[in-house]
Order: sequence, then C-alpha cells, then structure tokens
Amino acid sequence: MASKGQMTGMRGVYLVAAELTRHELIASPTSRSAVGADILVTDQECKNTYSVQVKTNAKTFNFWIVGKKASEYVSDTHIYVLVNIRAKKNGESIEYFVVPSKVISKKVKCEKATTGSEWYSFYLKDAENYRNRWDFFK
Repeated sequence: MASKGQMTGMRGVYLVAAELTRHELIASPTSRSAVGADILVTDQECKNTYSVQVKTNAKTFNFWIVGKKASEYVSDTHIYVLVNIRAKKNGESIEYFVVPSKVISKKVKCEKATTGSEWYSFYLKDAENYRNRWDFFK
C-alpha cells in the first residue's frame, strides 16, 4: 500500500500534467521510479522539450523538500513545478510555482538535524516570483 506522502506526490504529478495539457502542451508522466523527471513535456510541434520534477505539499506550505540532486540537475530545459494543495472550507486551492532548475540549484538550502541527517529545501519566499509561470514552457 502506498503511503500518504506517496499518494500526495502522485496526485501532484497528475495535477501538473493536467495543467500543462490545459496550456496546450503534451505531458507524459514517467515511471514513479524515474530519477530526475516526473513528467516529460513537449509542445505540439515537438520543437521544444522539457523534463519536469514535481514536488507537492499538502500540509507544510512554506518550503518543499527537493533532495540533494537539486543542486546538480541543472539545465535550461529542466523545470521544477512546486505544488501546494491547501484544504479550504469549500474544497481546496492549488498553487503552482514553475521554477527553472538553475534557480532551484542556487537557492536550495541544506538543513541538518541534531541526529546528523540532512535534507535539502527550497523555500516559498524564493518561489513567489514563479507563481503560475507556465510561460517557461513556450
């Protein structure tokens, strides 16, 4: 059985794929075990292609865990879509932040726990200028 976190991640991938399709792009989710790209995207003329990494939150909304590789996977055609699924009284709101991998790599923060473990985060304050920036796919 998939964990709640895995289900949230999977939901984020399909929400982003649907949004990309709404913007008249062809979006193909990859295998969930693929490293680096959750969705492969192209325009309808197949002239521009992109890899998309999706990170989704359903509880904590001021940062996303992006992983250590976020500082290494840098390309003009590799884009992160950060998703916040916020519960509301009358349903929910979904926020999208479309951030180039170059920006993620420069702003990712390594956090260390007292146990010695570490995680890599990208913060909402650094994402705000990228809210709904679907134009990166044009």
